[in-house]
Amino acid sequence: MAEVLVYVDHVDGAVRKPTLELLTLARRLGEPVALALGAGAADTAAALAEHGATRVLTHDAAEYADYLVVPKVDALQAAYNSVSPAAVLVPSSAEGKEIAARLAVRVGSGVITDATDLQAGEQGPVATQSAFAASFTTTTRVSKGTPVITVKPNSAPVESAPAAGTVEALDVTFSEQATGTKVTARTPRESTGRPDLTEAAIVVSGGRGVNGAENFGLIEALADSLGAAVGASRAAVDAGWYPHSNQVGQTGKSVSPQLYIANGISGAIQHRAGMQTSKTIVAVNKDAEAPIFDLVDYGVVGDLFDVVPQLTEEVNTRKG
Repeated sequence: MAEVLVYVDHVDGAVRKPTLELLTLARRLGEPVALALGAGAADTAAALAEHGATRVLTHDAAEYADYLVVPKVDALQAAYNSVSPAAVLVPSSAEGKEIAARLAVRVGSGVITDATDLQAGEQGPVATQSAFAASFTTTTRVSKGTPVITVKPNSAPVESAPAAGTVEALDVTFSEQATGTKVTARTPRESTGRPDLTEAAIVVSGGRGVNGAENFGLIEALADSLGAAVGASRAAVDAGWYPHSNQVGQTGKSVSPQLYIANGISGAIQHRAGMQTSKTIVAVNKDAEAPIFDLVDYGVVGDLFDVVPQLTEEVNTRKG
């Protein structure tokens, strides 16, 4: 069976959820071979093997932490040359898409970004994507070279499928460009205790209807009751009510959770482009004609200041 190369996103050996989802998709196409780089790379083996990796290629070097992107591309190309895979899968983060694009240029292959599903096809993997601000769904395949595909978080379930997970050291030679852009400082992101917005299974967002930064506590309380991430529309972010890092939309982050709850958000195309692939969408808006209601699975026409506290109380009561 053909092998499928999976680029591992991990933090000091802790494998992030989007990578485990990639392993589920990789098993549809062939035998997953994982590539883990940097500090803690070898520590990823147990989790990767538990979720289907037949082999785990590892390499650690200071360059991965000290320089931007190119050392990781060099390593991924070395793994590509070693494995000769049927496809290369990469998590669809900002860095992941840059790595995938650079690899595709180097090896002369086509690249697909932000896939939401993958299936095996007679002529290679077939990817599902959303196009034109999620107004259309397309199926796409690469027609030249080995497909390099980035996949959005929450596009597949995390499934246990124990495999050998044999750890193998990868031989990597860095290019001259690898040390061209150096990281000079890092500032740890302040933790909120909530899930990462792009990876969360549930996202609760607030928009213009929240009517002020002081009222986002309502949105946060509902999110915390559900164990969810907090999002915001561009209008709320531009008004300074919530950080830009939490913006959902075409100029913010794209999310695809199991449940998306939009509060006081009209549903402009800019926002829809960032959340339309959510599995279940719920909206609370006092305007019955708001465009968001054309998109939702469940809609509540009402004042969010009445609805959201009641919903939060009901969730907490059922949890208790």
